[in-house]
Amino acid sequence: MRAGLLALLFVLPLPAFAAPMALHPTARGVVEGAIESAIRPGFAALVANSSSLVATTRVLCAKPSAEHLAEARAGFAGLVDAWSRAELVTIGPLADDNRAERFLFWPDRKGIALKQVQGLLSAEDPTATNPATLKSKSVAVQGLGALEFALFGTGSETLAMGEGAYRCAYVVAAATGLATIARELDTAWRDEEGISDALTFPGPERTDYRSSTEVLEALVGLLAHGTERVRDQRLLSFIGRDGATPKPKSALFWRSNLTIAALRADFAGLRALFEGAELGAYVPDEAADVTQKVRAAFDAVDAAAAAVTLPVEEALADPAQKTALDRLVAESKVLQDLLSEELPAALGLSVGFSSLDGD
Repeated sequence: MRAGLLALLFVLPLPAFAAPMALHPTARGVVEGAIESAIRPGFAALVANSSSLVATTRVLCAKPSAEHLAEARAGFAGLVDAWSRAELVTIGPLADDNRAERFLFWPDRKGIALKQVQGLLSAEDPTATNPATLKSKSVAVQGLGALEFALFGTGSETLAMGEGAYRCAYVVAAATGLATIARELDTAWRDEEGISDALTFPGPERTDYRSSTEVLEALVGLLAHGTERVRDQRLLSFIGRDGATPKPKSALFWRSNLTIAALRADFAGLRALFEGAELGAYVPDEAADVTQKVRAAFDAVDAAAAAVTLPVEEALADPAQKTALDRLVAESKVLQDLLSEELPAALGLSVGFSSLDGD
C-alpha cells in the first residue's frame, strides 16, 4: 500500500507553488516593479518631506529662532533629496499643469527666479503669501529655487527674528504649494485607472502607450535621458564644458550647499528605477554583462560624488576635490553611454532622441 502511494506521488503533477520560478520577469512584471518599488515610493516620500517642510516653516514663523530656522533648513534639505530622487520620472502627471517647472524652475540661465523673488520680498507683495494666489504667479517664484533663496540667501537671517515675518509667510506659502503638487503627483500615480493603468495595460486602442515595447522604451528612456539631463544641466553647467571656466554660483542649490547631495539623489533615484523594474533580470542571458556594467557604473558615480565633501566653490579650487569632480564627469559619461546605448541594445529597444542632443 505504501509503495503504491509513493509511486502515485511521482506521477501526480506538482502543486503550483512548487513550480520553478521564472528567471526573467515579463514585460508587465518590469512595469509593475518600476511602479510599485520605485515610482510610487518616490512620490510618497515627496509628500512626506514636503509636508514636513510646511510644518517646520510654520513653527519658524510662529516662534522665530535660530533653532527653528535650522530645522526649516533641514526640512528643505529633506525635500530636495526627495525631489531629486523622483524628478526624473518625467512621464505622466509630472508633465501636466507645469508641475515640474512649478516645483523647480531650472535651468535658470538668466537668473529670473532670483530677480523675481527679490522683487517680491522687497515689495512685500501680499498675494505671494497665499498659496492660492502664489500659484497664479510666475513658476520662477513658486519652487525650490525660490525657497532656497528665501531660506539661505541674503537676508535669510531675519527669519530667526520677528522682522522676517513677511519673508517667513512667503516661505510657508511656497512650501504649501509644493506640498499640494506632491500630493497631486502621489494621487495620480496611485490611481489605478490613470498613468499606472496606461503603462501596465498598453494596447493598440490607446493614444499614449500602444504596446509593451513602447512602455519599456519609455522606462529605459527615463534612465538614459535622466542621466544625460543630470550630467548636462546639473554637473557640466558649473564645472565647465571642454575646459571652460567653472561657474560655481551657477550650480543648482549652491546657496544651501546641497549641489552634490542633490546630484547623488538624482542618480540614486535612477538606480532605484533600474533595480525596482528588475531591468537587470530582464536582460537576456547572453547580454548579462551589461547588467553588471550598469551596476558598477552606478557605484562608480556615487563613489566619485561622495568624494566631493566641500561646497562647490571650494571644491573647484581644491586640486583633490577638483579631481573628484572630474572623475564624476567621466564616470557619469560611462553610465550615460551604458543606459542610452548598451542597455537598450541588449533589450532590443530604442530610447529615441533626447531634447538635450545638440545643445
